[in-house]
Amino acid sequence: MRWRQGRRSSNVEDRRGQSPGGGGMGGLGNLLALAPFLLRTKKGWMILAAIAVFYFFFSDGQLFRGTPQQAPSVSTGQPGQPGTAAKPGDEVADFVSVVLASTEDTWGELFKTAGSQYVPPKLVLYNDAIRSACGLNTAAVGPFYCPGDAKVYLDLNFLGDLKQLGAPGDFAFAYVIAHEVGHHVQNLLGTSQKVQEARMQSDKATANRLSVMLELQADCFAGVWAFYAHRDANMLEPGDLEEGLAAAAAVGDDRLQRRSGRAVSPDAFTHGSAKQRAYWFSRGFKSGDVKQCNTFAALAGQ
Repeated sequence: MRWRQGRRSSNVEDRRGQSPGGGGMGGLGNLLALAPFLLRTKKGWMILAAIAVFYFFFSDGQLFRGTPQQAPSVSTGQPGQPGTAAKPGDEVADFVSVVLASTEDTWGELFKTAGSQYVPPKLVLYNDAIRSACGLNTAAVGPFYCPGDAKVYLDLNFLGDLKQLGAPGDFAFAYVIAHEVGHHVQNLLGTSQKVQEARMQSDKATANRLSVMLELQADCFAGVWAFYAHRDANMLEPGDLEEGLAAAAAVGDDRLQRRSGRAVSPDAFTHGSAKQRAYWFSRGFKSGDVKQCNTFAALAGQ
């Protein structure tokens, strides 16, 4: 990708390396929430006392200092702790900042054309685990978007995971970022809320299908971003589109199920098959038209 001359976003929060802890009312808040129930019995008193002793004497991480593999650092992700900008010379973080800025430019113009205003998300860089409005998540879940605080969360080690999945290259990583920003767009449009409400009223198979439709639309939105990044900023180089398609296919549910040694079960898909994900990303890229990303209508009868 031709990204080095691109604008850097001011919406990147670097929380890598922050000291362990639940943040805000995290651990203590959970303790206080349990107190009314625990205090009803003598056994509950004993449990509460034991938790309190552990919390006040060991929650600062002293017990595990020097052995971080036993206690991964947890970034707090709480309001009032915005983190810092990416450090100078951090090339991967710099790349993320440029890609995020490009999505801001693309969606800003598209929302403006539609008579609305785009409010960009924050993108949080973290290590190991982080607490967001969506709860505590480890890096094992991969990049994710939390509608509760309108932030994208990204552990840069996921770049290595992409390579292991057979999707190396900078544009493969850019696709991942654009996909998560696509979820932010869905949140702004109210699509995420509607799907969540429908899923809660559906059986498991139907709920999974709705989740697939939501994910495939985010893939299509990522393709729309790529269309404008190429047309307006000339960011794509030969081979980049193939990297994006490979990344979309690599995280298909069928491939991930096979890699984990499981039989392929379409009813258990929550993100879509490799073929579906590559198709919808390509559809967005070829058209540059958000209206072409109505996965709900296109897949309703299938």
